[in-house]
Amino acid sequence: MTQQLALVDCNNFYVSCERLFRPDLAGVPMVVLSNNDGCVVSRSNESKALGVKMGQPWFECKELAEEHGILAFSSNYELYADLSNRVMNTLSGFSPSQEVYSIDECFVDLSGMPKLREVSYAMRQRVGQWVGMPVCVGIGPTKTLAKLANHVAKKHPRSKGVFSYNALTAEQKARLLAQLPVDEVWGVGRKLTKRLALHGVQTVLDLRDAHIPTLRAEFGVVMEKIQRELQEVACIKLEEVQPDKQQIISSRSFGGMVTELPVLKDALSTFVANACAKLRAQNSHAAVIQVFLQTNRFRKDLPQYMPSLAVPLPYPTNDSLEVNRWADYLCERMFKDGYQYKKAGIMLSEISPVTRQQGDLLETAPAGNQRLMQALDMLNKRYGRGAVKISTQGAYKDWQMRQERKSPCYSTRWDELPLA
Repeated sequence: MTQQLALVDCNNFYVSCERLFRPDLAGVPMVVLSNNDGCVVSRSNESKALGVKMGQPWFECKELAEEHGILAFSSNYELYADLSNRVMNTLSGFSPSQEVYSIDECFVDLSGMPKLREVSYAMRQRVGQWVGMPVCVGIGPTKTLAKLANHVAKKHPRSKGVFSYNALTAEQKARLLAQLPVDEVWGVGRKLTKRLALHGVQTVLDLRDAHIPTLRAEFGVVMEKIQRELQEVACIKLEEVQPDKQQIISSRSFGGMVTELPVLKDALSTFVANACAKLRAQNSHAAVIQVFLQTNRFRKDLPQYMPSLAVPLPYPTNDSLEVNRWADYLCERMFKDGYQYKKAGIMLSEISPVTRQQGDLLETAPAGNQRLMQALDMLNKRYGRGAVKISTQGAYKDWQMRQERKSPCYSTRWDELPLA
């Protein structure tokens, strides 16, 4: 039986989230900006038609925005995460096999279901009715072909938001793949596209029918998996359970330049709290911490300094207080006066389950603050992230992310609920 994998993708997700509580924005050209209101990360169809490009710096769009009335919003991650969870929970009612691939994409296994087209339209209708989010559904025998089918469902109005690659004949499949450029394939980026062109591979059909041993010798086993997925041989499994992270990075570009050590420490305290919360959520601990600082590499008129230090922890831990002490120590070692820092972060590595720990023959491992950390996580889960903090966290605002155009958190904060 042919596998029926559906990729459900929210349309212009960040923009759709902003419009959900602002119906007056329907039809208005708008964009959502990245951290510190830097670059465009989501565009409405109206903005795309006006020529706004994905990843384009916002300052380059200001003249176009003034001319056509393009509205810009700061990223509201709290709102987007909540609406994403609602979409995924709604989709879980259609199949027990589901993989949440990203904040706005989800694979759903519909294999063996009768009336597949009706089910697909029902998915669109239910998500639209229960959450208010427009989605498109692409169906294929593999994850790669399901992604391509979703692309067709978005781009061609005749599909009405649903397209099944499995419903095509062999001739129709070949004709469709011949019309799609190879860079539309999941996992084929700009650099790979240029290298593939040297081998005469311009379209998806060219890639599907290319000589497998030649491509494997040139591009490796990953390219062979992509090619076999296009040939309807499933090589990328549906991951219903997300594997534990083997490395956790928490970092951010600052809203302004930072020149003082206490401000850097304050930022690192926040990053440590976020990283350790993720460690505890997957019941793991880390044995190595790395801290890095960066000046603004785009400012050629300023002196550059980008240090990084890593140390093994005495014992693997997920204790925010313990990890924060080491982050402070490394920050003090690296900090130098006279530089303007634009970004900092931490990385936790050598992660393992808390049940697995190498003991010391001569010393007993410290008990840690397990009960304190459990209480901290419980309170932050109940009252919102950051409700309970490390004492050194949140004392300074100089480094905080710039969000001058942020909308309210309509669905997660009592004081920001929409009024009707």
